[in-house]
Amino acid sequence: MTFEQARQEVVATCLLLADKGYLAGTGGNVACRIDDEHFAITPSATDYYAMLPENMCVLRLDNLRQVAGDRRPSVELRLHANILRARRDCDASIHTHQPIASAFTLLGRDLKVEDPHRRAVLGPKAALVGYAPSGTSWLASKLGKTLRPEYHAYLMRNHGVVCCGPTLGETVASVEALEAECTMFFRKAIGSRISRSREPYLSGVLRLLDGVADVEFAQ
Repeated sequence: MTFEQARQEVVATCLLLADKGYLAGTGGNVACRIDDEHFAITPSATDYYAMLPENMCVLRLDNLRQVAGDRRPSVELRLHANILRARRDCDASIHTHQPIASAFTLLGRDLKVEDPHRRAVLGPKAALVGYAPSGTSWLASKLGKTLRPEYHAYLMRNHGVVCCGPTLGETVASVEALEAECTMFFRKAIGSRISRSREPYLSGVLRLLDGVADVEFAQ
């Protein structure tokens, strides 16, 4: 893959995720391996609907030196670099603040993947990464210690999620599958409470979750 091809693919992926509601404003970031030495990553503080291929940053994987791109790279460059270094089976990583999965990170626990179709995409669970401030080496290190070849989604406590996969398309599928699995978890939890309660707001929350779940993965 050339630098230009990778940068165009990252832009297209960002627009797709923004249209689906997984990326908004300038939150989140996307990275893609170009070759053994380089990867492309979204720039810092740039609206997804205003991004151009020339804005995409190309960095060396070993020392994170920027070799192309007219803007500063995302503050999460170390996070993505750690994934691409450790997971040679993965050429893409996506960090989002998607609503339902981000809410799940507040629980401070792993998510066991119950649905067999989503398990094939995500692995047996989405693993919890302990809290660390955004954009820090501390957070990147915590994720690096949690990475496992069988897990393709990670829940960063109080911060959002990161998914990885062989291609950008497959990683987008992991983002969608994770949101659907977290939605199913909350639907079950709230549905159980509704059966024991007359509180009307719970039914409203359940209807909201029904609307968020992606139809491809909905139960």
